Amino acid sequence: MLCGFVRSTLAPAPPRAGTGTRAVTRVSAVNDAVTVHVEAPPERVWQLVSDVTRIGSYSPETFEAEWLDGATGPEVGARFRGHVRRNGRGPTYWTTCEVSECEPGRTFAFRVLIGDRPANTWGYRLEPTSGGGTDATEFFELAPTLMNRVYWALLGWARGRTNRKGMHTTLERIKAEVEGG
Repeated sequence: MLCGFVRSTLAPAPPRAGTGTRAVTRVSAVNDAVTVHVEAPPERVWQLVSDVTRIGSYSPETFEAEWLDGATGPEVGARFRGHVRRNGRGPTYWTTCEVSECEPGRTFAFRVLIGDRPANTWGYRLEPTSGGGTDATEFFELAPTLMNRVYWALLGWARGRTNRKGMHTTLERIKAEVEGG
């Protein structure tokens, strides 16, 4: 395992003598995470990551969200929908999500649904540090379906890079808000 990804071949190697070809690294697993240290208690960070109506202030792809079915806040089983602009450019679409983990000051996670089936899970894990701050980790994990495995085999290298960059951007924006006031 390397950053949540399983290598299915060797890491890139120098060109083979006389061939000009390289060994290729293929990614076959379906998860990753980014951690950023925030100088604030976990409870304060949790307030922001669990308020899906504020996601547009932080995420480079999801620009708004709203609770569904009478839900007014985070709890396991609550549903919401997020308005996504894929890669920050498009296409633009709504996703329905369901909260799967919700422990104030510790975790907030949700499944993105296609119909009633989870396509992937996104979430946050918050760990207090000895200095009084929080190590905030955002993560994603694709559901282990054939369609997701094929998608990841073909486009995972690009989407993985986009996801890592987006998670880092989201956490840095949260950090700036919490630490700035």
